[in-house]
Amino acid sequence: MTATTVWQGKFLAVKLDGTWEYVSRARGIQAAVILAIDEGHVILVEQYRVPLGRRCLELPAGLVGDEMAGEAVEIAASRELEEETGYRADRIEPIGFFHSSPGMVSEGFTLVRALGLTQVGAGGGDAGEEITVHRVALSTLPDFIAAKRAEGLAMDVKLLLLLGQTLLACA
Repeated sequence: MTATTVWQGKFLAVKLDGTWEYVSRARGIQAAVILAIDEGHVILVEQYRVPLGRRCLELPAGLVGDEMAGEAVEIAASRELEEETGYRADRIEPIGFFHSSPGMVSEGFTLVRALGLTQVGAGGGDAGEEITVHRVALSTLPDFIAAKRAEGLAMDVKLLLLLGQTLLACA
C-alpha cells in the first residue's frame, strides 16, 4: 500500500498506510545527532521537550535541511554543535544512519562524530531553547545519568550508545 498524508505541518506529517499510523518529517528534512568526545569527556545537552512535558538529557542534535534544502549533514551538524553547546569541531565524520523508533516514526538520523573540539562560546541554543550544556567524564557517565534520572529528567534512547559497555558488562 501507499501511505497517504492525513495531516502535515511545517516539520511533521501524519501518515496512514493501511491500518498503520505513523509520523514522518515534512519537506525531506532529516536530523543529525552528534557524538562529541573531548579529552575523555562527552558533551551532552539538557533541554525541555514539549512532548515529554519535562527536560531531557540528550546528545546534541539538530535538523538538516530545515532552513536550506540540500544542506550537507556535516554542515548542519557543525552548526548545531556550536549553537547548542558552544563547541566547534575541526572535523565531522558520519558514522551511519539509524532509526530510533521505527514502529511509530519513519524519521531516521545520521550519527556523526565531532573531532578536534574547541570551546568557542557558552552554547545554549537559539532563543527560547534554554539548553544546558554538560561536559561529563566518560568514567562518571553512568552515575551522572542516574543522578539526572533521579532529578526527574527524561533520557534520550541515544544515550544507550554511551552506556553500551556498562550494560553489557552486567549481562
